Amino acid sequence: MSARRTVFAEVMEGSLRLAGEDRDRPMRLELTADLPGVLRPWGDAEGALTGRVRVPDWADDPAASGRLRVAPVAARRIRYTLGFTAGDGRRLRLDGWKTVTPRRPVRSMTFLPLTVTDEDGAVVGEARLRFDLRRDLVRFLGGFRFPGPDPMRSRWRGQAGRLEVWYTTLTDPATGTGVWIHHELVAPDRGAADADADAGTGAARAHGWAAVFPPGEAPVLARFGPERWRPPADAAFAAGPVEQADGRLTGTAGDVGWDLREKGGGPPLYTFPRWAWESEVLPAAQIVPRPAATYDGTVRFGDRVLELDAAPGASARIYGHGNARRWAWLHADLGGGDVCEIVAAVSTRPGMNRLPPLPFVRFRVDGADLASGDPLLAALRLRADIGLPVWTVHGRIGDRRVHVRVTLPPGETVSVDYADPDGAPAVCHNSERADVRIVLARRAGRGWETERAWRLDGTGHAEVGLR
Repeated sequence: MSARRTVFAEVMEGSLRLAGEDRDRPMRLELTADLPGVLRPWGDAEGALTGRVRVPDWADDPAASGRLRVAPVAARRIRYTLGFTAGDGRRLRLDGWKTVTPRRPVRSMTFLPLTVTDEDGAVVGEARLRFDLRRDLVRFLGGFRFPGPDPMRSRWRGQAGRLEVWYTTLTDPATGTGVWIHHELVAPDRGAADADADAGTGAARAHGWAAVFPPGEAPVLARFGPERWRPPADAAFAAGPVEQADGRLTGTAGDVGWDLREKGGGPPLYTFPRWAWESEVLPAAQIVPRPAATYDGTVRFGDRVLELDAAPGASARIYGHGNARRWAWLHADLGGGDVCEIVAAVSTRPGMNRLPPLPFVRFRVDGADLASGDPLLAALRLRADIGLPVWTVHGRIGDRRVHVRVTLPPGETVSVDYADPDGAPAVCHNSERADVRIVLARRAGRGWETERAWRLDGTGHAEVGLR
């Protein structure tokens, strides 16, 4: 397990003057930095920078990403580089730094001049931003966190009977094609390992699959592996030609190949309680480290090539003792960086397997997570009805009512066989072309009034798992 990290958020506002214009435009950066190690003023640290670039009537990109170098003493510099997309579709780059000086420490630590350039290096504009000490200092200092290892890194420590999953789903905005890339580490339990050892297959294994969902066509599915698991030095997952590392996914499986770059995503979304993910006390838990990412690159399937440019999607993780007895899952990109994530499941453990499905529902809307409390307590006020091709979740989430209806189109759904660490089989029915209806309502007098409603036609990512 890697060292701790430093995570903090920063907001800066000011003005941008575009080349050829004689007026300033208001500009706002909402940034999250993720730096390796515990940040020290005398150190020199560089890490990921993600967030939102807002310039009214010109740019509003919630999936901006880049790098931040913090070396206020060692180099007297705090440098920001950030790639983003303007409203006209151009890819642009922000580059600037705070020059730290002991003569004017406050101004030098809060004033950020920036240059905006295009992909050819031509200057598009100049910006001058400031951090507002009076308004934001308390929130800035209170927001510093020092979490443990990167949630994309493997959690497996050699125990028998464990299942670890990395999966990425996305939708091509140009064609509506869905993509699903699924990686697994399976460590057999002792009984299954002994039986496998007789057949020469007892070691922990890495395998998975990739599927492409063209609109109106049958999905294309291909598997890779199994390979003997070897802990990758600089990657989250590796198995033969397949790798997920440092914001890049590459690999081949049968007639499917991919080379993708992952950008942004925002802070991790804890679908299950955070304590459940960190303590591993539940049979399994899920987390979405990159809930609102975008993907550039190519996906090949058969004789076709899918060229992706800022395709919305997410990367998620599961760790536990195996698959649920029954489950339903949804990732819905609601637009503008807003997402909805649902996992509803029935455990295989004796006693727990007689309970109804427990739905964990998490929204991130306008930068806030709903509900704001423990997801387990919120799940107790919800009900899930799991079926095919339709499943639903409804009930209370905080002070709101929620209703979710998910439809997996039969002609655009693929069935995949799973095997638990003990060898027990399961079948997942997945569609990256699901239809989704979501309604959030607030109390209005004696009734309820719709606050937000979303309709996704063929862009939801969903599945149902059965035994």
